[in-house]
Amino acid sequence: MARLLYSLFLYLITPLIWLRLLWRGRKQAEYLQHLGERYGFYRQPVPAKLIWVHAVSVGETRAVQPLIEGLQACWPEHRILLTGMTPTGREAGRQVYGERVIQAYLPYDYPGAVARFFRHFSPAFGILMETEIWPNLLAAAQARQVPVMLANARLSVRSARGYGKLAALVRPAFAALSGVAAQTAGDAERIAALGARQLAVCGNLKFDVTPAADNIALGQRWRAVIGQRPVWLAASTREGEEPLVLEAWRAVRVPEALLVLVPRHPQRFAEVDGLLGQQGLRVVRRSTGLPQPDTQVWLGDSMGEMAAYFTLADLAFIGGSLLPLGGQNLIEAAACACPVLVGPHTFNFLQATEDAIAAGAARRIDSPAALGAAVDQLLQEEGELAAMRQAASRFAQSHQGATERMLEFIAQCLDQVVR
Repeated sequence: MARLLYSLFLYLITPLIWLRLLWRGRKQAEYLQHLGERYGFYRQPVPAKLIWVHAVSVGETRAVQPLIEGLQACWPEHRILLTGMTPTGREAGRQVYGERVIQAYLPYDYPGAVARFFRHFSPAFGILMETEIWPNLLAAAQARQVPVMLANARLSVRSARGYGKLAALVRPAFAALSGVAAQTAGDAERIAALGARQLAVCGNLKFDVTPAADNIALGQRWRAVIGQRPVWLAASTREGEEPLVLEAWRAVRVPEALLVLVPRHPQRFAEVDGLLGQQGLRVVRRSTGLPQPDTQVWLGDSMGEMAAYFTLADLAFIGGSLLPLGGQNLIEAAACACPVLVGPHTFNFLQATEDAIAAGAARRIDSPAALGAAVDQLLQEEGELAAMRQAASRFAQSHQGATERMLEFIAQCLDQVVR
């Protein structure tokens, strides 16, 4: 009954879904492409043997790379179907995997749409990244005896409380999973409380993602051009954070310090450029060239180059954490040996953040003023920055190995399902 009511609700809000697509399509026309796929209508030819991996957007698409490579090595006779929900995620998939995977949008969670998805692709099994729990999708997979596992699973205390309020709907969905590879013991405990049965703590796949060599080289070339100017990076900032970052920037007294500002979402690049112009700052956009000696802010309006920005920077602030948005992931920064500052709101990546702080790779600040003071102090303390760089490298290396553990767990779950 709960799933029936949920499905009726989805049908009722269909006009709102279309309005949202049209609204987002105003800034990013790609949202209006492949519309049929969002309702389970596909044109892609289907190979005989297929493994389905779902990564909702950019972060998950890049994070799942070592697992996809492991799946291809373990099941070489199968192709990989990579589904997502956003155009930026699809573009990231094209950049990372090229023609090695088949890409499509996962349909909205209408009963008919998910039925068409499984009829068209008939995957041998499926892997959902992080916490993608869709009741009709998982019910359809269970009805067709398609094993589906949750990989790199995480669930914050806040999200667990939200799911708990919908227990009648989500407990059957969690119970339908053939296995859950959780990032931490806390994640596993919270997911088990919602009905999942077969769980293992495997760590975080993002530690196994090696920054692309061409991005590292690009960051080094930028550094050579910029020279000895101190550089601090505000990475993956979210709406409402840029004014706070600029407030912090005004407190940085280090001569010639360059702020590299990279918004999280590409549809906001022009908006942030306008904000910087209103502030009277000397700005250069990445898309138009490299910063000049008198440039105050370099706006990173590019996709897929975050490792290059981390390589360039002496210090990085991780966005989404000054406002109660949960923060973005600091693991890529650590992999690039970049010291990190985070704000008070990191509940989306709490364990990784706390571990990085404990390791000396990151420091928490509680306000824009504190951010400015920390940047000002650290850019003048090369010894402390060097110690944080070494700590970041050690932290990243010490947490690797999740891919191998996940592949073993997936094989174990599939063996139990088959038997």
